[in-house]
Amino acid sequence: MSNPSTTAIIASGCHITPSGCGFPAPGLNSFNFKPIFSIGSFDFTKPMLLALICMLLVVGFFWAAFRKPKLVPGKLQLVGEIGYNFIARNIAREVIGKKGDKFVPFLTSIFFFVWLMNIMSIIPLAQFPVASRFAYPVALALLVWITYMYLTFKTHGFAGGWKHLTYMEGLPKPLVPLIVFLEFLQNVITRPFTLAVRLWANMFAGHMLIVMFSVATWYLLTPSIMAAFSGASFVLAIGMTAFEVLIQFLQAYIFTLLASLYISGALEESH
Repeated sequence: MSNPSTTAIIASGCHITPSGCGFPAPGLNSFNFKPIFSIGSFDFTKPMLLALICMLLVVGFFWAAFRKPKLVPGKLQLVGEIGYNFIARNIAREVIGKKGDKFVPFLTSIFFFVWLMNIMSIIPLAQFPVASRFAYPVALALLVWITYMYLTFKTHGFAGGWKHLTYMEGLPKPLVPLIVFLEFLQNVITRPFTLAVRLWANMFAGHMLIVMFSVATWYLLTPSIMAAFSGASFVLAIGMTAFEVLIQFLQAYIFTLLASLYISGALEESH
């Protein structure tokens, strides 16, 4: 289950010398995997497996942590409470306020699911951030967008909901059509798109850089002066991996923070 680009270059034995073969720069093939199994036209791939594992880990952990809660928590419950309270205090209540308490389970699930999908990039045998496949950030962004739209219309009604999404009081009449269009574009179209692209682009770029330096390490590893450059590439690969750990957490935090901002915006009074 290792990365296809890295596996291919190691298997080929391609080095800069003495074979003189060109550098096999990783590309989109680094994000494509052969199906693990197929049922008709449906292919079950490695990213699907990793996403399923992440989902089971999140559900399984919190179920195990809170299935029999105790006044004096055990180690598992304590870790679960720390994670839950982190989202409750630093995101839900900070952004949404008191109304945010009922959204804490939703936001907690999103945060840890996205974080685990990102962490898969540095897990041996997995070595792939699931969120670098665009479909997964899109699915999560759509979930947040549906929640945002539902809360908007539930809070303000049908007519009030559209007014909340597209209109601002006190506008000069000549500007009303332009502002309505821009507000509709921002609140209904742009928000889910940017939410998905932000997560996807960061995970895609981070994974590509790690693969690039990993491949370069092997490619430059020869009994010559190029071995020094191979060592430098290896150090960069390690450094990028360490930096990616921080980015993985930040992207999960930002995604959850933006989700809470959208929920807060749906619940607030019309502007």
